[in-house]
Amino acid sequence: MSLDNVRADELAKVDMIRDMGLNPYPYFFQRTHKIIEVRADFDALMESNTDLALAGRLMTLRRHGKAIFGDVSDEQGTIQIYLNAGVLSEADFKLAGLLTPGDIIGVHGNAFITRTGEQTIKVTKVELLTKCLRPLPDKWHGFKDKQLMQRQRYLHLVVDKEVRDRFRTRAKMLRIIRSLLDSKGYLEVETPILQPIYGGAFAKPFVTRYNALDMDMYLRIADELYLKRLIIGGYDGVYEFGKDFRNEGLDHMHNPEFTLLEVYCAYQDYNDMISLTEGIFDAVRRGLDLPEKMTWMEQEVDMSLPWLRRPMLELISEYAHLDVMSASEQELQAAVLAAKETTKESDEVKQDFKNVGRMHLIEEVFESYVQPNLVRPTFVIDFPKIISPLAKEHRTNSRLAERFELFIAGREMANSFSELNDPVDQRKRFEEQMQMRDQGVVEAQVIDEDFLRAMEYGMPPTGGLGIGIDRMAMLFTGTSSIREVLFFPQLRPETP
Repeated sequence: MSLDNVRADELAKVDMIRDMGLNPYPYFFQRTHKIIEVRADFDALMESNTDLALAGRLMTLRRHGKAIFGDVSDEQGTIQIYLNAGVLSEADFKLAGLLTPGDIIGVHGNAFITRTGEQTIKVTKVELLTKCLRPLPDKWHGFKDKQLMQRQRYLHLVVDKEVRDRFRTRAKMLRIIRSLLDSKGYLEVETPILQPIYGGAFAKPFVTRYNALDMDMYLRIADELYLKRLIIGGYDGVYEFGKDFRNEGLDHMHNPEFTLLEVYCAYQDYNDMISLTEGIFDAVRRGLDLPEKMTWMEQEVDMSLPWLRRPMLELISEYAHLDVMSASEQELQAAVLAAKETTKESDEVKQDFKNVGRMHLIEEVFESYVQPNLVRPTFVIDFPKIISPLAKEHRTNSRLAERFELFIAGREMANSFSELNDPVDQRKRFEEQMQMRDQGVVEAQVIDEDFLRAMEYGMPPTGGLGIGIDRMAMLFTGTSSIREVLFFPQLRPETP
């Protein structure tokens, strides 16, 4: 039957229900229990013959003459219902005959066990709460298109409890992190999403227009510069679960709108942030009751502490056999091309070289040669200063910055600095970034004069940390695409 015919049939049932004097879209239903509660206390409820009122979506329906069996699901549970003409009123049994899988119903009844041992609700009264006009997909045979699952997430959630549970896991993960940071005395804050100047990361922003002030505004690419202002203002530690936006491509690890946890703590450095990062990930793993050895991205990952710490230049030398600090741009380009030859991306890379500076070439070498080998959680420490404009110069090597990135199963999970707090040095770094912009590197950062002014009032030594919450959710739910941990990921427009 075509979708148009199904809708027409269901709309006809809506008219029939109204003709019975019933509202197919009533205002409320008073539940006494959720299904998970009934399941947990079923024997006692059956023994006491408690009157139950449950509500949920009718997932299946099986008619056997004067008897009807069905399965009703709410947010966390599913239970069988039994409707019998000898128990229900004539009107209620007539209504039951007009029900279709997908309808949202309320039932009153009592708990009992069928001859096959199934926990069931013997229904004494049934109410239609919402008529479903479209057929539900079959979980196993009719809903395998991943893009359709992501585009119609509401429908995916209806038919797959595991997906609902995945997002409950994500929510629990955030609660665990909040609890840990709150226990350390950090203050959760909110900073502007619309910003007159964007900064805190290498990224292209989304641009919008503020009509009242007749000026362009930017969706933030990071929370960093505003959070540092709060450290300057006197808070010892602040954190934010921020929605950030970067005008970049879509792939299994990137979505243009994403959630980033940023933490800043006065009087600490990147070594302290390593300890904090280990503590956050370990607290989440333990809170979710997951083992130390996990499988992610088809690789076994040993999450036991402490995690590895490896200098970036040492890793590049080990895997790429290259000293990136002394190598020329031509040598860096050749190394990147050699890596890309095996992935048939060399022609595309050659086209990009005209817009890529030394900073990005070093990053490309690292990503091509080193990153895939970092399966066990590894803190890659001590980055070249040229690619870390907001980090303090390394205390023992002026060519490096006190920065780390965390990698797990070859994926970047966190970024941290001993934050730069010298306003003169910060201005110089911003000016170097502006020179890069003049050379065509559009992701380079712009000068934020207000932030520099704030720094001149004095920012204490500070450790900063950013953790990609979406990627963390991927790790702890065992999923391979960022779209699987976002309720509504960004997708290309539907084709007619």
